[in-house]
Amino acid sequence: MLIVDCRGCSLLEIIGKVERVIAEPPKSFALLLSRDEVESFGYGTFVDIASTYLFRFLTPELKRDNVLLRFEALNSENSFHSSSQSSEKYGVESDFFLIEKDRKFSFLYYYKEALKHAKVSERKRVLNLGINRGDEFETIQSLYPEAFEAIEFVGVDFSKSAIEYAKERFTDCSNCTFISEDINRLDSLNLGSFDLLISIGTLQSSTLNLKTTFMHLVQNYLAKGGAVILGFPNCRWIDGEMVYGARVPNYNYSELGTVIKDIYFCKKYLQQKRFRVTVTGKEYLFLTATSIV
Repeated sequence: MLIVDCRGCSLLEIIGKVERVIAEPPKSFALLLSRDEVESFGYGTFVDIASTYLFRFLTPELKRDNVLLRFEALNSENSFHSSSQSSEKYGVESDFFLIEKDRKFSFLYYYKEALKHAKVSERKRVLNLGINRGDEFETIQSLYPEAFEAIEFVGVDFSKSAIEYAKERFTDCSNCTFISEDINRLDSLNLGSFDLLISIGTLQSSTLNLKTTFMHLVQNYLAKGGAVILGFPNCRWIDGEMVYGARVPNYNYSELGTVIKDIYFCKKYLQQKRFRVTVTGKEYLFLTATSIV
């Protein structure tokens, strides 16, 4: 493993050394700093360095009064983002299916807060678009076990294999219904109205018109006094790691213009409908809206 001596360096100098090292990317490298320097910079700094340059941050090693901060290159080819656009891009055999968002603190914390602000425990009918394997329902079940049993949950996803998995996962929950369908054909299901709509990382799909779809959902599927939770991904999943910053076509770096534009549209539309709207989060940006009528 290549070891880069960064003792006595400023953060700007450390960044420069890292960028020179990864100009010809090694499979792994390590930064050597004193314990005091690591404590001064904070471990979070080096976690951010790993994520930014597509490396996995490994367990540091103590070397007497020094610390060896180790980094392992992510396999950029191992990502569902480069998969085909078929419905099974998100199925049980896909790289996406291996992702466990609820094991990532910055996702779970903000999703938990969004559920609290949306008063999920007081809701009667919940619709989740893009439910996939059912993780978002499981989190609600874990947080509000008693309330969960009194709520009717409907999850819709384009992937047939993911929906079959979710059905097996919640086979003992008679209050949970899982349906495989294209969101563009949602009206054919005659689902009725819901007092909580949830969609995490789905409405931005290239197969959907976000503005048209979102307005249709609010107008036709959200009951009076209802709430909305939308999750906008500001990240990529590479080699099992959640990497901050979404990429858009024609940019080789993270660019926030699209996600900001989408959030602004949904927030403004909901405010015009007399909703109180908050936007929180990091790798996933959560828009939570509750009716003030």
